[in-house]
Amino acid sequence: MPVFGTLRTNPLNLTRIIPAEGGEPPSNAIRERRFARIREPPVCIFIMLTQFESARQNIVTPEMEYVAKREDLEPELIRSEVARGRMVIPANIFHLKGRLEPMCIGVASLCKINANIGNSAVTGKVEDELEKLHTAVHLGSDTVMDLSTGGNIDGIRQAIIEASTVPIGTVPAYQIIQQTKDPLDVTPRQLLDMVEHQAKQGVDYMTIHAGVLLEHVPLTRDRITGIVSRGGSLMAGWMVKHHKQNPWYTHFDELCEIMRAYDVTFSLGDGLRPGCLADANDAAQFAELKTLGELTLKAWKNGCQVMIEGPGHIPMHLVKMNIEKERELCHEAPFYVLGPLVTDIAPGYDHITSAIGAAIAAEAGAAMLCYVTPKEHLGLPNKDDVRQGVIAYKIAAHAGDIARGRKNARKRDDELSKARFEFDWNRQFELSLDPETARRMHDETLPQEVFKSAKFCSMCGPKFCSMRITQDLRKLADDASRVSLELTSAATVS
Repeated sequence: MPVFGTLRTNPLNLTRIIPAEGGEPPSNAIRERRFARIREPPVCIFIMLTQFESARQNIVTPEMEYVAKREDLEPELIRSEVARGRMVIPANIFHLKGRLEPMCIGVASLCKINANIGNSAVTGKVEDELEKLHTAVHLGSDTVMDLSTGGNIDGIRQAIIEASTVPIGTVPAYQIIQQTKDPLDVTPRQLLDMVEHQAKQGVDYMTIHAGVLLEHVPLTRDRITGIVSRGGSLMAGWMVKHHKQNPWYTHFDELCEIMRAYDVTFSLGDGLRPGCLADANDAAQFAELKTLGELTLKAWKNGCQVMIEGPGHIPMHLVKMNIEKERELCHEAPFYVLGPLVTDIAPGYDHITSAIGAAIAAEAGAAMLCYVTPKEHLGLPNKDDVRQGVIAYKIAAHAGDIARGRKNARKRDDELSKARFEFDWNRQFELSLDPETARRMHDETLPQEVFKSAKFCSMCGPKFCSMRITQDLRKLADDASRVSLELTSAATVS
């Protein structure tokens, strides 16, 4: 099995994944302070305050201080946003004792991205998933979801959590489906037990499809693609078979007790999200969203952190409206959106179709973007697909940060532009989202080291480079200005 060092992003790629300047690593600054007052869990974990409860009691936790340094924001702003429910800090108390470096998700901070990894019943080993994890985090993914559905799910998840410096999310229902002969025969107790099982492993946030209600199912009948969420379709099938309400919904208070005990963040799932443009903004989608708003208030009442998952296929002109609708119905809880894809005609290129919608969503106020890879709708992503998905979404999130005028968001763009104009090729590579690819593309035609200082690339060559010509023009203008000044001075003296 490959051995990876500390999973960190390129420091220039995502400053919020590395310790902030002047800050101690969380292994010392957070782990010791957070756990100094309690005995070994689970004996005393129930007396601990969650990040949400601490914030509402005007307590700035070590995690909030750490996040503030990474975001270059005031700790009090972080606390107030967490207390308001507009920001979450996904940090399971067990993962905090490991390698987790706390981060935040909220509209007041930089827009974040998530990368989905995980095997299937058909393919995927723990080594493969650790390699995907390393690729995603190295390139700048802020969180990673393990969506494994086959094989040794527990072993894969444990290995991912132990290796990861970023929060790990899961969909507990997937493991239940894998372990049950007939998924429609699962019991509420099994659902709750699986949540606690994964919480004990250190999962930081969980997708729970509690907003899909029995009365919502008929609303999907005329859809082209029906119910496309795996978790949503499971709960719909369970309700229809048993003629009972969604057990996640009916047992939500008990679920909150478990989530609160380990400070696991709710990611309330969009089980009725549209799976194509034709199904977007229908009654089923918004009925579920309204229910998620109800559950948000209930989770806050129980001391839990909450974010809301959003739709997958939305026409471009309706993306902003969806962000505003979530903000209204879900009380401004952070919106975590999948894509959205703005066209359905490009299998193999859905990292592009979705990044277009993601950029619009980020500008409108989405707090986190769930990436889509080129394999979407086609197969299980490999590490190269993960790379393409992460880069596409880093671009979308960064574009949103610039559009929203977030602090220092454009600084790196300006530095790269300056390096480009000065033909500092190595600095351009260094500042790129994907330095390896930028360097490789340049070196395909001009590989010799001498061309790292050349005032042209293979596109324009030495005679047609507009930036070199501009430099020459400026030099001529400067020379002419100096000559004019010298002549003026000479005339004055005479």
